[in-house]
Amino acid sequence: MDEKDRVIVKAFITNSKMPIVEIADALGITETAVRKRIRKLEENRVIKGYTVIVDPYFVGYETVAFVGVDTRPERILTVLKRLKEMQETKNLALTTGDHMIMFEVWCKDPKELAEFIKKVESVDGVTRVCPAIYVKRME
Repeated sequence: MDEKDRVIVKAFITNSKMPIVEIADALGITETAVRKRIRKLEENRVIKGYTVIVDPYFVGYETVAFVGVDTRPERILTVLKRLKEMQETKNLALTTGDHMIMFEVWCKDPKELAEFIKKVESVDGVTRVCPAIYVKRME
């Protein structure tokens, strides 16, 4: 990856819908050259996909939280797999620090979050679940 590739990646991090012509103009190269670089970045899995960032509150989720989960060490991979299967989980990650696993969860209301937390607590190997409800999302 060279500096031009870094500019392309940074442009897409800022706006994944950025027109190729704008990136080409910023780099002083042709659109074709930018497209070739993007294809190579995709093939090398530097760019793994393109996505939309949705504000959960505007699509009906009133309760959004970060959730930290701790497990028995021998069950951590099984718990990760089970959490990944749950449709409510977003941005699931194995972590260091205060919790072994962290993820975001979107729920319709506090009651649904409480039910979800109980479901997570019932997963074999889970020893602690610590939700932190969003007060204000910063962008």
